Amino acid sequence: MTTDTKPEKPATRLPRRMPGWAKVLTAVVVVLVVMFAGIRLSLLPGLRDFFGTETHDRSGPALLESIQDMSRYDAASGNFQVVVDLEKDAKYLPDAIRGTRTLYVGAGTVDAYVDLGKVGDQDVTVDDDRTSATLRLPHALLGKPALDPDRSYAVSKQRGLFDRLGDLFSDNPSGEQAVQKLAVKHIGEAAKESELIARAETNTTDMLQGLLHSLGFTEVKVTYHA
Repeated sequence: MTTDTKPEKPATRLPRRMPGWAKVLTAVVVVLVVMFAGIRLSLLPGLRDFFGTETHDRSGPALLESIQDMSRYDAASGNFQVVVDLEKDAKYLPDAIRGTRTLYVGAGTVDAYVDLGKVGDQDVTVDDDRTSATLRLPHALLGKPALDPDRSYAVSKQRGLFDRLGDLFSDNPSGEQAVQKLAVKHIGEAAKESELIARAETNTTDMLQGLLHSLGFTEVKVTYHA
């Protein structure tokens, strides 16, 4: 007599849980793959165009908030260019891990003007024959530096590993606000050291003398006071 026996089923093994350090390592590998993939796309223009993005301007119309009457005479404008070399280091960490360095070329203009709205009746003297006039004007002033985005650009950007990872989750990766502010500051300082104010006062004097000469004045004297 034979007895039928059923074959024993192999014991099923439960999947092992991934340890915590392995999860962290996997996340770092994924991030590095994404970074290197972006570099590869930048080196291959064809793939970059294939995965390119389209830009759509859905901005609303600009609204006029106010109108102001201008009484100043813009007599001169200076064009400036500055190379900003901004480096930020982290304590106790090498630059390859944490740190940024940006080389930025900033181009902008600064206007010099004379505020004719500050000229009062006591500042204008005309003789009885209306052939001679004396004008006392305030000294010329410098306007705020205006950075030109079309002529300003970043030459190079160097970032540590942590800074690159932070840019992936940042709303404004590789922001240039810091170097732009420095460029505006240096341009304003250069304008103060230039002859822009003197040129503005000379041009204002020439303009007023030409205007009054056309009105019949033979002698026109223009002075500037604080």
